[in-house]
Amino acid sequence: MEKRNSVIAFANNKGGSGKTTTCANVGYSLARLGKKVLLIDGDMQMNLTLSFFAGDQVLSFASGEKNIYRAICAGTDLAECIEHTPYEGVDLIPSSSLMSGMEYQLFKQEDREFILKNSLEDLRENGSYDYILIDAPPTLGVWVMDILIASDYVVLPVEASPWGLFGVANMFDFLDDVEKMNSRLKLLGIVITKVDLRKNYCKQTREALRSAEGVRVFDTEIRIDSAVEWAQDGCLPVMAYKKGTRSANEYMNLAKEVDRSCQ
Repeated sequence: MEKRNSVIAFANNKGGSGKTTTCANVGYSLARLGKKVLLIDGDMQMNLTLSFFAGDQVLSFASGEKNIYRAICAGTDLAECIEHTPYEGVDLIPSSSLMSGMEYQLFKQEDREFILKNSLEDLRENGSYDYILIDAPPTLGVWVMDILIASDYVVLPVEASPWGLFGVANMFDFLDDVEKMNSRLKLLGIVITKVDLRKNYCKQTREALRSAEGVRVFDTEIRIDSAVEWAQDGCLPVMAYKKGTRSANEYMNLAKEVDRSCQ
């Protein structure tokens, strides 16, 4: 039997962790490694979609019928919502500003926790993608539970800042609850982001995470790099903006770690 693709959620209930940026750039890097990648933008801020498409195009997706919100609420085939990005090997299902109402829409549906999982089955079975990466919103609601139940793995980006560890314990408790409904879900690892080695609090965050028992922390850390902001301003993955930058190399190294871990 042919190996099914891996579904990886990028999640953290704290905003500003670098979650979306990590999802976008790991996805792009996996494609550069020869993998076929589908990205799903599950966050109402639509920043994952903005990482690959210009603002006017993103607004068009958001107001149209082909986005994750419409697919979940109307039962549309997810395959019909896939947009091809300008980059070989990277496709994307856009988000919508209407995602703010997703919790309410899910509340009205039966088996609400399994809607995304069931919607993904055809895409998983047809083998079109090696990886499906989902950018979850920074909450611990039903929609994030839906995303995690649909996933095989979760990557937890944590910002190396005084508040970076805030909420990590809540995230772990939430994952424990989800694992009762999705026994295959595994924390693939924590990735430390926005690292500035000149700051003492950065060192403290790193030490706290790397000393935590039973928690895997990726070897690759993502340091602060202005190239990331310039890439975001241009609606580009950082490697597409400038291949040789420090952050481009770090995201590629992280993608290799992710790929090895999913084998």
